[in-house]
Amino acid sequence: MRTNRLASLDILRGADLFCLLFLQPILIHWLEIADMPALTTVQKQFEHIEWHGFSFWDLIMPLFMFMSGITIPFALSRYKNEKSIDRTFYIKIAKRFCWLFFLGWIVQGNLLALDMDKFHVFANTLQAIAVGYVVAAILYVHCSTTKQILFCVTSFLLYIIVFAYWGNMNFAPTTNIAETIDRTILGKLRDGIIWQDGIWHFDDSYHYTWILSSLNFIVTVMLGMFAGIILKNNSYSEIRKFILLIGLGAIFIISSLILDPYIPIIKKIWSSSMTMYSGGICFILMGLFYYIIDIKKVTKLKWLKYYGMNSIIAYCIFEVISFRSIADSLLFGLEQWLGIYYPLIGTISQCIIVFLILRWMYKHQIFIKV
Repeated sequence: MRTNRLASLDILRGADLFCLLFLQPILIHWLEIADMPALTTVQKQFEHIEWHGFSFWDLIMPLFMFMSGITIPFALSRYKNEKSIDRTFYIKIAKRFCWLFFLGWIVQGNLLALDMDKFHVFANTLQAIAVGYVVAAILYVHCSTTKQILFCVTSFLLYIIVFAYWGNMNFAPTTNIAETIDRTILGKLRDGIIWQDGIWHFDDSYHYTWILSSLNFIVTVMLGMFAGIILKNNSYSEIRKFILLIGLGAIFIISSLILDPYIPIIKKIWSSSMTMYSGGICFILMGLFYYIIDIKKVTKLKWLKYYGMNSIIAYCIFEVISFRSIADSLLFGLEQWLGIYYPLIGTISQCIIVFLILRWMYKHQIFIKV
């Protein structure tokens, strides 16, 4: 088994993936079928907010990105201490960037459709991580912490400046500057394109943005990197690390709420207030998991490592490969009795089979890095 790993990071990452690949698919499918108004509030927390605001489900992607940043000080510290860095560092970073973008194309870019009309060049969480990770990693190795913070603040402010100077602080869904930039640059390669009779047009119900939002993707990953620097600092006591993470989280959340009336918390365009709000929650969650797992040595959540130590592979397997046909082949006879609940079996089988694959990989110490 791997050693010298931050157990709390693996388990928090596993919790994030468990929600994404097991809890939410089953829960939402069941709630939609059951149609229980009393649980509407619960259901809304497991769905993305349409525009302004933030739900539990809006945290899944920022947390995934934040945790990719935490790994940087642990994985790349040996390069930071070298007087001259050989090309292996840049090859390592370039390979990770390319793999993440490629897997993003497979998962959400429709690469496997083999049809350029369906291809989306920038549309997935893995690609957002790729952008943030490569910038954060290079800055970590080459720059002091002070310069890293300055770059992070600059990237954060540049997003606001673009909205203020060129975007007239317009945060409307279809006319904001982030939307305009994506539509102009990506064109028909943008996610959210509708084809009719050989002619494409933008889907006005799709409001996720990627190019300008990359400035804050970088900030999100770098916030995770700063958390990693704190956690790796051997001169800090465990309690001091915990207090720093919780304190920074509280500061970011309060600051984001102060900023919200002027720059709304909007996940789909990765607004600056949303970056601070989600980053604050990520700091607090990391602090709590660090306290519970690494300080108090609670082991009951160890099974979440099945997801956490093969997170990207878990995500790709779940999103790309359908195991529902297995359940349908063996259990189709139950449809006559289960009625509208029968499709839920397919969803449950997808989640369980992926879980069993990850459990088998963990038991056999198979960990695939990207």
